[in-house]
Parts: sequence; C-alpha cells; structure tokens
Amino acid sequence: MTRFKICGLRDADNAVVAAESGADFLGFNFVPGVRRQLEVDRAREIIQEYRRRRGKGGPGLVGLFADQPLDDVNRTVERVGLDLAQLCGDEPHQYWEVVSVPVIKQIKVRDDGDISQATDETLRRVGEVVSSGHMAMLDKYQAGAKGGTGRTFDWSIAAEVARRYDFLLAGGLNPENVARAIETVGPWGVDVSSGVETDYVKDPEKIVAFARQVAGADVPAR
Repeated sequence: MTRFKICGLRDADNAVVAAESGADFLGFNFVPGVRRQLEVDRAREIIQEYRRRRGKGGPGLVGLFADQPLDDVNRTVERVGLDLAQLCGDEPHQYWEVVSVPVIKQIKVRDDGDISQATDETLRRVGEVVSSGHMAMLDKYQAGAKGGTGRTFDWSIAAEVARRYDFLLAGGLNPENVARAIETVGPWGVDVSSGVETDYVKDPEKIVAFARQVAGADVPAR
C-alpha cells in the first residue's frame, strides 16, 4: 500500500477529512512568505481542534520549513505538537541531525538537462538522506521556489531511484495522475497539496478522490 501525505492544510475540517480518508501524514506549512504559511499559534489551534475531534494517534503531523533558524524550527515543533519536520531549503546534513523530530528532506530534481546525470545526482542525494536515517522527498526543481512547485518532473528519474530507496514522490500530483505516477514510479509514498485544491483552497472531495486513487493504484514489483 502506497502511503500518502496531504500537505498545506490550513484548517481542522480538511485535516479530519484527510485523516478519515487514510492519509499517513498531514502537512502544515511554516515557511515564511508562502501562500499556505501558518502562524505558530494558529497551527496550534488547528491541531488542538483536530486532536479533539480525532483523538490521539493517526497520521503523522509534519511541519514544513525552509532555511529557518534551527531554534525556531524546534520551538515550533514543540509548541504545535509535530511528529516530523520537512526541510525544503538548502539545510546541510549537520542541520538535519539536530532537528528534534524525524526529518523528511526535500530533494529538488533538475530534469532540464542530461537525464542520466540528473538520475545519478538524485541517487547520490537520496542515498545521503537515507543513510542518515531520514526520509527523502523528490520534487521538481524551480529556481527560487521554497517548498513545492505544483509541477511534475521526469518520472523516469524517480523510477530509477525507487529501485534502491524508499521516498515520497511530490510535484504536480492530483487525483487524475497519481495512480499513473504510482504505477510508473513505485514510490514508498506520494505527496499532494495544490492538486487537491479548488481556487487555492483545499477541496474535501478532491482529498477523498486522491485517497481513492492511491488505494486503487497497482504498485509495481521492485
């Protein structure tokens, strides 16, 4: 069964819908200046309400950060009650090791040049993350972008990585293409944010549809 994360949540209602649809992770964005940014106190309120309605356990709660001071990240993790931190910037290996919760490290894949070289570089970077005991996420590279781009990249790169490593596949996924992505790549998990939105707001029907497509996808044998 392919795991999945619903990211960029900004309210308890959609967090509950995602959890009830079988999401393995719920993502909350703390990257300054991005559209889905949550202030710490607001995120705490959302998660408290979510916990009140859903109880303990359930999906892992993930905070998204990008090149932010380590003390700020760890304070946010503690105050909000997060289970994991997703690092979306250029944080070095030494930074990963002192985050207070397990790390998902975003790797931005460049597919605008030689695909063989891009594959080798992605394999190297994923290997570094995995060998450090963390989870990797593959997303499309876009100059200046902090976090996700909402755009797909060449899945042949990800398919080659999936032969050796577990990772989360992100980048332009939605209910219409996620089953094909899973069947093409065979990732450990998939991640979606803008692909389950309507007019830039999370759409519960799209969240449910995405979950159904993940569940019904044929996972290729490795």
